[in-house]
Amino acid sequence: MSPNSYDVIIAGGGPAGASAAIHLARHGLCVLLLEQKRFPRPKLCGEFISPECIAHFEKLGVAGEMDSYLPALITHTTFYSCRGHAVTVPSGWFGSGAALGLSRAIMDNNLLRQAERLGVDVVENATVSEVIKPNGVVRGVRVKCGGMDREYLAAITIDATGRSRVLARKVERSQRSKPKLIAFKAHLTNARPAPGVCEIYSYPGGYGGLSSVENEVSNLCFITAADDVRRAHSSPESVVREILMRNQRAAYTLERFSVSSEWLSVSLESFGRQRPSPTPGLLTIGDCAAFIDPFTGSGMLMALESGQLAADTIVRHRDKLPDSTSLKDLSIDYVKGYQRKFEARLLFCSVLRRVAFRPRLAEFTIAACHGSAWLRNRVALATRSKRTSLRRISQSAK
Repeated sequence: MSPNSYDVIIAGGGPAGASAAIHLARHGLCVLLLEQKRFPRPKLCGEFISPECIAHFEKLGVAGEMDSYLPALITHTTFYSCRGHAVTVPSGWFGSGAALGLSRAIMDNNLLRQAERLGVDVVENATVSEVIKPNGVVRGVRVKCGGMDREYLAAITIDATGRSRVLARKVERSQRSKPKLIAFKAHLTNARPAPGVCEIYSYPGGYGGLSSVENEVSNLCFITAADDVRRAHSSPESVVREILMRNQRAAYTLERFSVSSEWLSVSLESFGRQRPSPTPGLLTIGDCAAFIDPFTGSGMLMALESGQLAADTIVRHRDKLPDSTSLKDLSIDYVKGYQRKFEARLLFCSVLRRVAFRPRLAEFTIAACHGSAWLRNRVALATRSKRTSLRRISQSAK
């Protein structure tokens, strides 16, 4: 194998890309991981790590490293309507322990360095300029790094670049649509979320979440209409006070907040599933494959799950690569596996999304779930990978 030739190239070093790289490296594949930024770096995210992710961390060999940073323990998620109605979902419904609050700068860096330790070639500050696609099959990428142009070849390429979908867009030649939503994130001091609780607030035109992370700070991440952002002169703090704090609970928890980090923002074009394999030789994972609604608290889980799914699919087909026919079979196999694993929850979340962005519907749904523990449990579990039987609900969750 030549110095610039690999079994798999992964673009994007977040949890999806790093987890795929770790799984592949453990099966003896030669992997290159390209990352546009230099880690550690902040990332716009709710920074809520659901209990199911802990098992993934253990398989990836980073559970102890995550714990060493003393993440906040999140035992419940409470959804608040504008008028103050609330419904609470215990983290225990999704796993044996609490959810974690840990900043993406730490979590992502831990995963990326584990990939390096396992022999993955990691190149940071690398920007993919072109996808190499002879005869309609992706065979690698051209990259700008350190002022130089480089070419890397591989049997399989994975796009883990998140919502930007850098590689997939180059293959599909798709145009960005005008965003209707803007997301913001910052770390705060002097906010007042309930201890051990991730709080989700509904308000006109969007929703937001507030929860604790390490070092006794709170993470605020929220989505709102682009028109409202423009009316607030693109000031995140003005949006918080004029829009988000229309929610009664948010008005209380954010009354005296101070920002302790830079504000991060991103435009959101769409939610839901994209194409898991836009063309033979290219797979998409994480937010690149599907952007699930943040209020579900399962975005990190889907990143880790899809990374493992892509790796497992590649390993099954490794002996037949890089034959073009085998690449098509691999793509078909991955798409079918992706649909089996994620289609039901994505469809259900598309229904919940319509509720989340309409305060009156959100008010009704929160009130209905508050009055029925059975309904609350079924709605929560439907946002996950398997439809399980109704779990026993503890007295504290009622």
